[in-house]
Amino acid sequence: MSKYAVEVDHVSMKFNINKEGVDNIKEYFIRLVKRQLHYVEFWALRDVSFKVEKGDRVGILGFNGAGKSTLLKVIAGVLKPTQGSVKVRGVVAPLLELGAGFDKNYSGRENVYLYAATMGFPREFIESKFDEIVEFAELEDFIDSPLKSYSSGMKARLGFAIATAVKPDVLILDEVLSVGDAAFRAKSQKRIESLMGEGVTVLYVSHSTGKVEELCNKAIILDHGQIIAAGESSEIGKIYQNMTVNK
Repeated sequence: MSKYAVEVDHVSMKFNINKEGVDNIKEYFIRLVKRQLHYVEFWALRDVSFKVEKGDRVGILGFNGAGKSTLLKVIAGVLKPTQGSVKVRGVVAPLLELGAGFDKNYSGRENVYLYAATMGFPREFIESKFDEIVEFAELEDFIDSPLKSYSSGMKARLGFAIATAVKPDVLILDEVLSVGDAAFRAKSQKRIESLMGEGVTVLYVSHSTGKVEELCNKAIILDHGQIIAAGESSEIGKIYQNMTVNK
C-alpha cells in the first residue's frame, strides 16, 4: 500500500480567455456562428509535480494569481487537468467554495442531502449525521426554509458542517477559516484542528506564513503556476516572507 495520500504528476491547467467582452448569450452565439470569438491561452498551472505522505499537512503559499486555488480544484476533482494526472487515496473533504453546489430553490434540509450526494456520502450516513450537521451550522430554525432566503454566511456554515461531518482521509482547505462570525470561525477552527490531530492529510492554501507554519509541517510556494520551492514549513515560510518583502 502506498505511503502517499496525494500524488500530483506533471499537472498543467490551461484556460481559454475570451479577448472581447460579450454582454449577453445572444451576442455570444452570434459571434460563435460568425467565428468572431477570439481567445488567448492562460496556463494557470505548468508541469506541477509533488507527493504528499499520509498524515502530512502541506501549506500552499503564493501571491494572487499564482494558481493555488486552481491546484486545489484539480486535486479535489472539480477541474480536470489539461495535462498530467492526480491520484488521491481515501475520502476527500474539499472545503473550497462552500455551498457552491447548493440549489437556491430547495430547502436547507433538501440541500444537505443534495450537497452530501455530490461529495459521495451515502444517504444513510447523512441521515445518521443530519441533526449534528444542522446543530453545528446553527440553522435549526431555518433548515426547512428555501435556500434563497439564506444569507451567504448561513450557506457557508451549512456547507462547512456537511463537508466536515465525516472524518476524511484528505482535507482540502482554501482560506475557509474565515467562515461566518467570530464565534463560528473559532468553532470551525477547532473542528479543523481536531481533524488534523487525528492524522488527516491536509492541503491548505493561505496568504499567511504564520498560519502555514502553525498548522502545517511542510509547504510549497507556487509562482505563475509553477512550484519554485518545497520543504519544511518553517524554511519555506522564510523564503515566502522574503518574497513578500521584496515584491
